Amino acid sequence: MDIKELLISISEKAGISGYEQSIADEISQNCPWADQIRQDNLGNLIMLKTGCGNQPRPKVMLAAHMDEIGLIVTKIEKAGFLRFSTIGGIDQRVLLAQEVVVHGKQELRGVIGAKPPHMQTANEREQAVKLEDLFIDLGFDNTEAVTDLVSVGDLATLHRPVIQLNGSHLAGKAMDDRASMAILFECLQTLSTMHHLADVYAVATVQEEVGVRGATTSTYGIVPDIGIAVDVGHGDIPGVPEYKTIKLGNGPGIALGPHVHPKLHERFVKTAKNWNLSYSLEPSPNPGGTDAYAIQVTQAGIPTILLSLPLRYMHTPVETLDYDDVQKTGRLLALFIAELDYTFVEGLQCF
Repeated sequence: MDIKELLISISEKAGISGYEQSIADEISQNCPWADQIRQDNLGNLIMLKTGCGNQPRPKVMLAAHMDEIGLIVTKIEKAGFLRFSTIGGIDQRVLLAQEVVVHGKQELRGVIGAKPPHMQTANEREQAVKLEDLFIDLGFDNTEAVTDLVSVGDLATLHRPVIQLNGSHLAGKAMDDRASMAILFECLQTLSTMHHLADVYAVATVQEEVGVRGATTSTYGIVPDIGIAVDVGHGDIPGVPEYKTIKLGNGPGIALGPHVHPKLHERFVKTAKNWNLSYSLEPSPNPGGTDAYAIQVTQAGIPTILLSLPLRYMHTPVETLDYDDVQKTGRLLALFIAELDYTFVEGLQCF
């Protein structure tokens, strides 16, 4: 399976925060470039590609989260309709009329419904449907038939096959942040053709969408010399100021902000320019919301940077990206790592 095919496969699979094992299994089975693969107690998948430097070798941690936002069943109504809540930051406005898969004793297909506009009050028609007014319809006609297969606490994911748009554009669910897992694989594959001193820990983190928990525990376990979080940033769309977005097709956004070590930012920009790789600058004034925050504040502090893949329609079932950006970002990561030496790494300990 090539990396783009792997991305499509893991995008379509279920892996809600706290329940990422099926994604971890598929990733671990498709990473021939790692010398060691293990999982920690929280479920983070840690893929080590050993460097060829003298011991002790510098340690570089790459982090991309493999969890996705999703739904959890909270009540089974009469006639088998399911009430639900959300896990992670789902915009309730995109849920109505979506297809879902309920992960009960067996996988069940369903649709999310609500009162049609013809039966709403004038006030209701002027507002988005509230989460508590939505329900999942599995097509059953009695409660007992549903309770045999579904329980309160079961999960549901949006059903959305990846579609190929024009050129190298893809759209689907959970591209946040499984597209960044593809970036890590592109990096490891490129590094397999290069000489690099550092040990590279590529980590598929868990539970980012509910509080960057996986990055917190995995960083404590690795204690890297350099931490690089790879996540998605808001891609360019009509109606949003250009300075708030990252242009698709122009490579990654290289973040600037209080969670970014200035020497790492400077080195990434230099590497991109030296190798004629396109990129955007991404001002990031408010730390938090990505694995970069958790990495940076671990133990005595880790020199950290964030790379952002431009993505349109974040936290919807049609997250859209340009796969060329995945490849460009993976190549930039690999070139940065291959150029690391002991002097640069030691110099990060002071500003």
